[in-house]
Order: sequence, then structure tokens, then C-alpha cells
Amino acid sequence: MGRDATESGSGVMDHDLIIIGSGAAGLGAARIGQWSKADTLMVTDGPPGGDCTFTGCVPSKTLLSAARDGLGFVEAMTRVRLTVERIAATETSDVLREHGTHVVDGRGRLATHDTVVVGERRITASRILIATGGRPAIPPIPGLEGIAFRTNETLFDLEQRPTTLGIIGGGPVGCEMAEAFTRLGTSVTLFESEDRVLPREEPQASSVVDAALRLLGVDIRTSTAVERVDGAIRIYSSSDPVEVDELLVAVGRVPNTAGLALDELGVTVDDRGFIQTDRRLETSVNGVYAAGDVTGKLPLTHAADEMGRIAASNALGKGYGGRYSTDHTPWVTFTSPEVARVGVTEAEAVSMGGMVAYLPMSEMDRAITDGAEDGFIKLIAAPKWLTRRLFGGRIIGATIVAPRAGEMINEIALLMRSGSFAGRLAQTVHAYPTWGYGIQKAAGQFMGPVEGREARAARAP
Repeated sequence: MGRDATESGSGVMDHDLIIIGSGAAGLGAARIGQWSKADTLMVTDGPPGGDCTFTGCVPSKTLLSAARDGLGFVEAMTRVRLTVERIAATETSDVLREHGTHVVDGRGRLATHDTVVVGERRITASRILIATGGRPAIPPIPGLEGIAFRTNETLFDLEQRPTTLGIIGGGPVGCEMAEAFTRLGTSVTLFESEDRVLPREEPQASSVVDAALRLLGVDIRTSTAVERVDGAIRIYSSSDPVEVDELLVAVGRVPNTAGLALDELGVTVDDRGFIQTDRRLETSVNGVYAAGDVTGKLPLTHAADEMGRIAASNALGKGYGGRYSTDHTPWVTFTSPEVARVGVTEAEAVSMGGMVAYLPMSEMDRAITDGAEDGFIKLIAAPKWLTRRLFGGRIIGATIVAPRAGEMINEIALLMRSGSFAGRLAQTVHAYPTWGYGIQKAAGQFMGPVEGREARAARAP
């Protein structure tokens, strides 16, 4: 059992590893500590699970599911609360302690490279991992500070369905919540300053989601920056003013680093405040690591979990270890249809000599049988080192827009992680008629024509 240095009075470290934060990255790191039998302490200023469990992935996907099931607002929010409670119960402080991780409640501050202060306690470890996550970014819109707007942290506290809802931000959160609330009967107006929703995705993916949301009744205003708001709540932009009952701000994330004393210790951050690390996830201070949203690498639960496991393994010199890369990490926007991507887009692949295999859902039998023909599969391959384009080369990216895109993308991420030839996807027999069968059909284009379609060179939009 770990020892409090203020009590032991010895020069021996209290623990092998101190984890500051209990979100996805912290929990991933704690599992490595458990598996490696390391003496691990987690410092947390809130219930374990973090943003994903309480205000992110779990409640948002539950609300989407409930809305699609036709539930009313009260019933949908009841399902959200029950689901959060059920999942949160699997990762409490007591559960962590049962599995061998020490837990201290409170805010941690870095005193030295091997000392964390929590309240009046000074706790030491040979390695420290910062996994404090992020919080919603608040844009400097005049008038915003004077109204009770919502973020993902407060949206699920709503007790009554708003008649009207304004959403600032057309990224994944904005699009998902626009769909959910529209299905629940709320009139939604979505503002996006870029020229399309989901601006990080393939333009064609943005077009499909835009059309689907408009068909539901969402008022989408792209290329429209919000200029100011007032207490009514009235939203002013380059288009007509809109008055709404509630306003959701969903424009990105900023790191939770306040009170950590990073400057005093010399931990390097970028111009946005995110902690900088090397590929082993060690910061500029030897022995201090960082993982998850606080690094700004990929604000995704599964990415944070991966980073937490890699960072803890590197810190302890045991287990998983290695270097972290975003190249093989997929992500999904859970609209109808879903948008899933891993690796590069077609535009990014132009300079890499990329080849593109494309299959519209209208030519995919399962999509036809389900009446869900809006979407596509796009696979991007590039030459492998030495063998070049033999057997299709290597997959460097993919975008899928389909009802089950989030499940389909994992197969491609596995192929990319393993470094296998693109032709393996075409060679592997897929059950018919599944959604995954379309991946085999698309990948075949890297080998030759398939039903009139053939891989082509990547091109800019």
C-alpha cells in the first residue's frame, strides 16, 4: 500500500505512478498499473469516468438513441440519467480500489517532477501522468457572457424540452444534438462559420449529413458566424436574427490545466494551452507524462484511453508501451447516417501518391435492401515501402458514410495498424449481404475493375 510522505518521513517514493485525472486517459493508465502490479495512485476532483461518462459520449448517444426510438423528451432524459448511472457504477473510486488502484479525492498540483500536492498532503512517485482532460471552449461572442447558455456539460440537465434551440458549431456535437433535439420535437437552428458542417470530414460526407439534417427540419446556416447574442436569447449573424429558448455552444475543447502549476515546473504547452509531449507521451519535464484531451492530439474517448495506456506503460517500463500516433485511430459522428473516418482524407492523400476506391451506397446491396442509399465508402491507398503498389499498396485512410459506418471502420483501422496490403480487404470473404461486404467490394478496385468501378488517383476537392 502506498505511503503518504508526510507520514512516513522516509526518502522512499510513496508510489510508482501518480495519475492526475480520472477520465478515459486516467482510467486507461490505471488499468496498466493494475496489470503490471505497480503501486498506482489516482488523484481525482470528481467521480471517475470524466466527460465521456457524464456529459459526453454516454449521454449524447443515449439521447440520440432515445429520440430515434420515438421517446418523448422526459422519457428520453430519464433513459439518459439511468444509462449514465449504470455505466458510472462500473468505474467508481471504490471499484478502482478493489482492483488495486489507490484513489485520493481532491485537486492535484505539481510541486516537483516527482511530487504532487493535494490539499495539505505532499505525495511522491517516480513517475507522474497528467490526464486532466478538457472542457468546452467558449468563443468570444459579445453578449454570450450575459446569458445562461448550454454546453455539453449542462445540456443534459434540461428538465423540459425547449421549443426552440440554437446551436453554435456544426461539428460532431452540434450535428448530433441537432438531430436528437429535432427528433424530440424542438425547432433547431444550427450556425457554422465554415462553408459546411463537419468541416474536418470529406466534403461529400458533409453534404450527405447536411441533406439528412435539413430533411429532418434543421435550419442549417453555414458560412455564418454569430456576431453577438442578447438576453432574449436572440442570435445575431449575417443572416436574419433568431430568437431561441436555449442556446448550445459546441465549438471545440480547451485543456483543463488550471491550478496544475505547469509554468512553475517548466512543462511546455502550445499557444492554445495544450500540453506538449513527445511520441512516448513524455512532457518536457523528465518523468512527467501527459495523455488524453489535455494534450490536444485527438479529443476522443478511445484515443484518450489509448494514450493513457501507452503513457503509463512507458512511464513504468512495462506492458503496452511504444509510441502514440493518431494515424490509425478512427472516429465517428453518430448522425443518421453515421460518418466514420480513419487516417487521411483524399485531399491530404494527393501529395502522397494516393489512389482512391469509391463505392456509393446506391451500388451496395445491403443499403438497397434497407432503403438507406445515402452515403459511400471511400478507401485511400498509397505505395508501400519497397513493394510499392503490389497487391494494392497500403491503406492510409478511409471515410464511410452509412448507417453502420462506426462498426465498419474498425476493420480498416486494424488493417492499417497491422501494415497489411490493401488487397487483404478484397481477399477476405465478407458475409453477404452485410454492410461490411461493401468494404470488400470497394477494396477490389485496387486490384482491377469491379462492376465498372476502378481505383483512381486522389485529387483535391
